[in-house]
Amino acid sequence: MATNLTPQYLKVQEGYRRAQTPQEQVECLEKMLELVPKHKASEKLQADLKTRLKEAREELHVEKSAPKKTAKSYKFPRQGAGQIVIVGAPNAGKSRVLKELTHAQPEVAPYPFTTREPQPGMMPWEDVAVQLIDTPPITRSIFEPYLSSLVRTADAVLLCFDGSSDDAPEETLDVIRHFTERKTLLAKESGFAADDYSVIRIQTLLVVTRGDDAACSDRIDFFHEMGALALDELRVELHRSESVAELRNRVYQLLNVMRCYTKAPGKPADYTSPFTLPVGGTVEDLASKVHKDIAEKLTHARVWGSGLHDGQTVGREHVLHDRDLVELHA
Repeated sequence: MATNLTPQYLKVQEGYRRAQTPQEQVECLEKMLELVPKHKASEKLQADLKTRLKEAREELHVEKSAPKKTAKSYKFPRQGAGQIVIVGAPNAGKSRVLKELTHAQPEVAPYPFTTREPQPGMMPWEDVAVQLIDTPPITRSIFEPYLSSLVRTADAVLLCFDGSSDDAPEETLDVIRHFTERKTLLAKESGFAADDYSVIRIQTLLVVTRGDDAACSDRIDFFHEMGALALDELRVELHRSESVAELRNRVYQLLNVMRCYTKAPGKPADYTSPFTLPVGGTVEDLASKVHKDIAEKLTHARVWGSGLHDGQTVGREHVLHDRDLVELHA
């Protein structure tokens, strides 16, 4: 018997996957328990949610009662259109990717382990920005404990592979294995495993740096022959502007979002700071992004774009499209 989870439940479930704090996890789990269909087919899921809610509440209690830590925190509040984490083996080109795509200035050197802690940067794409986070290299024997949590809550991952190195296939498989052992699967799409909520899939793009190397194709073929999972792939040469531009576009596309602009009744449109929503988002979703009170009191909206008559009145469930202009009425 199918569980038949509703779109509202799936939306909150995705929020739970991205939750970065115990408080956020508790709020999402409470809402998921409220929304999950109550029938025999969902009994296992309900039990799992209750167990996870209990654990999250316990973790929240410990966090609130524990003394303040002086150690550095590697939790990065999500900024811009989305958050993408860059991972890979030593000298895979991670820091160079961050440097070319953002205004960050990480140390880039021919020797390994130049990145010692996560470093964020904002990648501009047209009129929005995407948050990228470079991370320390991963080897067979070295894996920073916080990396699993950082990746599990991200919108997507860039897995860097050095196309000029004979060691890249095995070293990149070591990276994948580390995450798999921690129930984090680098995959073609994000979401929970259907039969185990402790296992999370994260949409991953295999970024093959130094992709013009003569033996690059052979190394990628060997990588797959060794048992690598099928991932979307892009070969790049970061000294070529057209290659960097292609990578920039692919990074933005990983987010699968759309831009929506807003205007207050009787006032000019604001085309400077669009809100970003998942593709398929509704007027209600946009109102929630603008302000909680507006979402609660929303009665209707007027929309310009997406094949409608200019200023056409629509309801809360109207599906928006990229570059729509929306006037919310509460």
